[in-house]
Amino acid sequence: MKKRSSAIENGPESLWSRCLWCGAPLYRLGDGRVKCSACARRYAPAKIGRRLCLAEAFCRDESARGAARGCGCSVLTAQKGYAEFRRVLLPWLEARYEAHRHQVREYDEALYLPAAKRRKRGAIFDAHNYLIFDYGAGVYTLLMPSLARYKEQFLADGMEDLYAREFARFLRRHRVARLESIDNTLDRFRYFVEAQLRRYRGIPPEQFIDYLKEAEFKFNLSDPSSRYELLRTLLLEA
Repeated sequence: MKKRSSAIENGPESLWSRCLWCGAPLYRLGDGRVKCSACARRYAPAKIGRRLCLAEAFCRDESARGAARGCGCSVLTAQKGYAEFRRVLLPWLEARYEAHRHQVREYDEALYLPAAKRRKRGAIFDAHNYLIFDYGAGVYTLLMPSLARYKEQFLADGMEDLYAREFARFLRRHRVARLESIDNTLDRFRYFVEAQLRRYRGIPPEQFIDYLKEAEFKFNLSDPSSRYELLRTLLLEA
């Protein structure tokens, strides 16, 4: 895979000649960094270039391993970069929904359970329960409390099969939903989430919300270039 870092460093963003924040000329410092002649910001173009290279790979749905090869860094550095991007996106996603929440047309409840666990006894308690809202300009997700809190209580007497079936039936009966049509954005998003998360080999339960929000971001902005322009702006503002 061809490295993209050099293309970013020497490309239209002019990391070495123009300030990323104000566009003023830069001058080089003795430690390898540059300093803006107007806003006096100091930064290392190579480091910023690698970060933006990873951001571009993230927006194009490349794996962390593939991004590491393309950007000339370790897989661990790429993984840390991807984790940072997910965190940076959270406030933007929340603000976007708040600006449009009065336009919510449909909502539905969804469960996500990795394919590897779907045949296991009692696996329903390991599923992630979340709500999806269609607000016209996009979708918004809200993670519900973990179902695992019921697991020990329901399985203590060894009747896990019975309780799993009854609990699954309970969830279906008490589903939270308002749908206007069978063919709806919420179902398309649910399938999108399944496809997105299938690419990862195990997601720690406490990090599921970050990956769900990544899917929300990429579903709402389907064009990789638009994703990158937004993420680049958010990273420079952070």
